[in-house]
Amino acid sequence: MNRIDLDGRRAVVTGGAQGIGRAIAERLLASGASVTLWDRDAGELGAAREALGPDAGAVVVDVADPGSVERAAAETVGAAGRIDILVNNAGIAGPNATTWEYPIDEWRQVIEIDLNGVFYCCRAVVPHMIERGYGRIVNIASIAGKEGNPNASAYSAAKAGVIGLTKSLGKELADRDVAVNCITPAAARTRIFEQITQAHIDYMLSKIPRGRFVLVEELAALVAWLVSAENSFTTGAVFDASGGRATY
Repeated sequence: MNRIDLDGRRAVVTGGAQGIGRAIAERLLASGASVTLWDRDAGELGAAREALGPDAGAVVVDVADPGSVERAAAETVGAAGRIDILVNNAGIAGPNATTWEYPIDEWRQVIEIDLNGVFYCCRAVVPHMIERGYGRIVNIASIAGKEGNPNASAYSAAKAGVIGLTKSLGKELADRDVAVNCITPAAARTRIFEQITQAHIDYMLSKIPRGRFVLVEELAALVAWLVSAENSFTTGAVFDASGGRATY
């Protein structure tokens, strides 16, 4: 494993108690950063913090609640002194259904967490980065945001929105040392698979030329470079991690 230089950096990873977020937190810690996990599951959060060691903090936060996000940002800045890195990873899959049969309440929940949650977190943290003159943001989008997966319209729409938000915010901050990028992974075998049907899992795998799901460690490696000071030029960009499914 290459060690990206993140010595002394202060990071926030949303949805950091498990899955992709947990792997990213582990990689950032291994590269010298301290990490505060934001997650709504207090039990999982406590266990993850204990497992990750003394350089890991934890704040219970619901990214779909802007007030909760504002409080978490203030608490994190108060404890860590600043936020240099923000990784917006928290998300849900939602049910599998055709668009015309998609439950409205479920649609709203997916959009609120997967898209609005990214906006709320950026809105709360970016002013701190501007004030300090440095920041790195990575938003975890999805290949579904590029291509649109059938029977996953809310998730696809939310992730497409994350891509658009990344490009807008990246341009707004382009004259500052605050880089904003996103990655578009293929599916990773995490607990999010519990939310989707086997038929949909099989569909996603059939679309990946590599013939396998992405490993969370592979995503964490990409994120580690994107949040480093070495990534000093690229912003507002979309980095493919789909195993060849869609490289545009």
